[in-house]
Amino acid sequence: MRLKEKNVLITGAAQGIGRAIAIGMAKEGANIAVADLNIDRSESVAQEIRSLGVKSIALRLDVSAQKEVLSAFETFTKELGRLDVLVNNAGITKDTLLLRMKDEDWDAVINVNLKGTFLCSKEAVKLMVKQQYGKIISISSVVAFTGNPGQINYSASKAGIVGLTKTIAKEYATRGIRANAVAPGFIRTVMTEAISEKIREEMKRSIPLGVFGEPEDVAHAVIFLASKEADYITGQVLHINGGMYM
Repeated sequence: MRLKEKNVLITGAAQGIGRAIAIGMAKEGANIAVADLNIDRSESVAQEIRSLGVKSIALRLDVSAQKEVLSAFETFTKELGRLDVLVNNAGITKDTLLLRMKDEDWDAVINVNLKGTFLCSKEAVKLMVKQQYGKIISISSVVAFTGNPGQINYSASKAGIVGLTKTIAKEYATRGIRANAVAPGFIRTVMTEAISEKIREEMKRSIPLGVFGEPEDVAHAVIFLASKEADYITGQVLHINGGMYM
């Protein structure tokens, strides 16, 4: 039980990679706040987690809205107490080529993916500084390092998370706070399953291991970074992509 009695807040935790992280960390003994826009799915995941014998609460959260972030962290501290780990996982896509991209689609992705990570990290640091301990783990992406046609907003937001993570690591290392990022490649989720078989096969050919990853592959990396075994790691990016980016 590597995370026994640790209190964790995970954004975008109601499905996909976020859900896998939440379930995986709960199995390691952590108490989990399942934060997501979809409160019904959040409550369903929280109920599943409680059946594992740990505490879990569901939070309705739009990470791009400062008032909602403040409210969520206030509720978290009332219900669970100290915050040991924040996982910034919430993210959206609005894909198209640069010349076709509307300003509002750029803003929406940057606001959720990057601003949301900033807002949640800021509130987490406030709590962690008082404790002189905490871990912030943010989900970036392989496309932050490779770029990807049709994803200029998404690539930029995920690259921004890397810079944000490294800066937090440098600013607050002396306060016992570690900040790291995980950069997944192509992971089997509802989003990738909706892609045509032809495009999925093309995507697989870009992966040396020849297969998509599973949400649990990302969860394993997050659990490691949250655990005591990773206490001497900060300001790093852990790549989970089957060799797609080396």
